Amino acid sequence: MLATVQTRARLGVSAPLVTVEVHLSNGLPALSIVGLPEAGVKESKDRVRSALINAGFEFPAKRITINLAPADLPKEGGRFDLPIALGILAASGQLPAEALTDVECLGELALDGSLRPVKGVLPAVVAAREAGRQVLIPAENQDEASLAAAEGLFAPGHLLTACEHLAGTNQLPPVAPMPMDRVAVDAPDLADVRGQHVPRRALEIAAAGSHNLLMFGPPGTGKSMLASRLPGLLPPLSDAAALAVASIHSIAGLSVRAGGWRQPPFRSPHHTASAAALVGGGSSPRPGEISLAHEGVLFLDELPEFSRKVLEVLREPMESGEIVISRATRQVTFPARFQVVAAMNPCPCGYRGHPAIECQCTPQQVVRYQSRLSGPLLDRFDLHVEVPVQQGEVFMARSGSGEASALVRERVEAARQRQDARGSVNAQLSGRALEEACALDADSERLVTQAIERLGLSARALHRVLRVGRTIADLAGDSELRQGHLVEALGYRKLDRQPATRTSASA
Repeated sequence: MLATVQTRARLGVSAPLVTVEVHLSNGLPALSIVGLPEAGVKESKDRVRSALINAGFEFPAKRITINLAPADLPKEGGRFDLPIALGILAASGQLPAEALTDVECLGELALDGSLRPVKGVLPAVVAAREAGRQVLIPAENQDEASLAAAEGLFAPGHLLTACEHLAGTNQLPPVAPMPMDRVAVDAPDLADVRGQHVPRRALEIAAAGSHNLLMFGPPGTGKSMLASRLPGLLPPLSDAAALAVASIHSIAGLSVRAGGWRQPPFRSPHHTASAAALVGGGSSPRPGEISLAHEGVLFLDELPEFSRKVLEVLREPMESGEIVISRATRQVTFPARFQVVAAMNPCPCGYRGHPAIECQCTPQQVVRYQSRLSGPLLDRFDLHVEVPVQQGEVFMARSGSGEASALVRERVEAARQRQDARGSVNAQLSGRALEEACALDADSERLVTQAIERLGLSARALHRVLRVGRTIADLAGDSELRQGHLVEALGYRKLDRQPATRTSASA
């Protein structure tokens, strides 16, 4: 008496196939689970026994062995309850074994037999759809699963309902797929920002090219206000990108909003966040803030207040677009292609450069405060923009507010279309693609050479200047990268470290 049921485990953003093998044999009644189960899986034997009995089924008084294959893949959580229960019913003859052919299922069982939701359903549904199998999931997971719904996705709310469906006595209706064109922009409007023309322009450039942006200025000048408007300037995610973002949120146990699932995510962790909270971790690795911000924005307010060790872990994923978390028993890779927007004060008290309030910091305190940002991390910001104090008449003016987010988003989308024709957003240009997109004439080459010598730009900073210049050209509709575009791009490098003054040979 042997039965097999197909299900899916959770490993990063992937959902590897797991075969649940149930064998009933003579001997003293017992139930054992093998195949590298963790504590939550081992406890399923008690949940399954009570669920079967309370649903009106007979729990076999035999020796039951359950194997979760492959044996070297760690299994965790209550997602294996439903396949284990169905396997026991098929092995004991209470459910036709052929009904489980080409079917995958997952779900946690309550003691009364009802199905409870589990994390990571969306990647499992996507994998099962690609394999051409039917899928049974808990009813409470059907909203997120509908993003990848196709023929053969069913959402029973109870073990008995699932068995009736498989036996053909009471067929469930398939889960309807969510319309893929549903887009709802839920972000504050840029028209609320008074003045700040240069930071607004920098925000538009950052949105158009997916550039990292660092804003600095005294408290209350609008840095956080500007950053919160960036999601409203970004174009909607493609179907593939939206599905990838929704899969990460599913693994993390976050809800997927039906009306705004194609809107780029916006994450704003507090400066007390640990390195594991930002990049992910734990004994069972789960995605961190940078993965939850995948294809969207990671806003770091009060940047120097973050621990320097925490900030340094961002350097590699900012370049690679992924984070690899290694543990003794496994290695998990999470996508992390995010856009960083950060804000900081110019000094500890915040009022250095303020026209009306005197700064109380000593030069040593200012240097120590600004040195919390390492040169390599600062190099990874494409734009450094000062957000100055505005005059009183700017706030009191009854008219003259800036453009609305919808108008700016139109220009951003037009610029993104030009970048899509080249194959990637400008922030990701590298190698030959960067050389072709940012070809310079003789005058532009002289300008860049002088900038390298005077500003001490690193090769990484130079490439970022070229990418920003390319974005400025795209916003202007220019096919060629001109000197004026580079001049504006260089103007957004306010915080680059100045080169040391050369001493004479006699010194």
